[in-house]
Amino acid sequence: MAGEKAIFITGGASGIGQAVAKLFAARGWRVGLADVNAAGLEATQAMLPAGMATTHVMDVRDRDQWRDALTAFATASGGRLDVLFNNAGIAVGGQLAGATDDEIDRIVGINLVGVINGARAAYPFLKATPGSALVNTASAAAIYGSSGLALYAAVKFGVRGLSEALDAEWAAEGIKVRVVMPSFIDTPLLDSNVSGTNRTARDSVRAAGLEFTPLEQAAEEIWNGIQRDKVHVVIGKTARRLAFAARWMPGALRKQMRRGAIA
Repeated sequence: MAGEKAIFITGGASGIGQAVAKLFAARGWRVGLADVNAAGLEATQAMLPAGMATTHVMDVRDRDQWRDALTAFATASGGRLDVLFNNAGIAVGGQLAGATDDEIDRIVGINLVGVINGARAAYPFLKATPGSALVNTASAAAIYGSSGLALYAAVKFGVRGLSEALDAEWAAEGIKVRVVMPSFIDTPLLDSNVSGTNRTARDSVRAAGLEFTPLEQAAEEIWNGIQRDKVHVVIGKTARRLAFAARWMPGALRKQMRRGAIA
């Protein structure tokens, strides 16, 4: 049905995207699910109330696919786009010197250019929907760059900077902008191998004794973040500690990173 509030979610086949889809659909929102993983999209759609979601197989690096998907979703939603959740992303860990050309191009293309593409494509739909919001997923790696996460930190700092800039650029048009900066959320991203090792990111987090934030808690904090008047949505104990240290103890934090963080 047209008329409900509407959210379009990239990376909707799993993880945070899936959790946000379930929460918003449970609260009566129409959901557009986008991902490169067609089977995962169908699985997520099956978790939602019947008739509440559409699926869109797309690559966020492709601008034409963005335009086509959002146009199709707007047709289903009666023209509404209350929230674009720019969430699709991949993880690449390891030292920069050991990264391959393909790893660099993929993470920049998906995690940064893909977010820029989404913001540009969604802008006219957000502008036409009163009280709308752009929500971009960054990371705690956008609070302070961590050893062993140079590429990931670089693109996530880019997402943070884009979000802060658009918060200013789009304020006069009534479009809210939020940047989500979680620490370690229990998602499939943590199963990615750390470049140059036989360990996964999940193994590294466990070895460091750090916490995983449940997906449901992350989704709830994103919901609450949209309601509040703050650009930054910091999720998880590790992220909050990092934000505190970056502001109040930058020298000590720098020393800690030089000793080696998660890598």
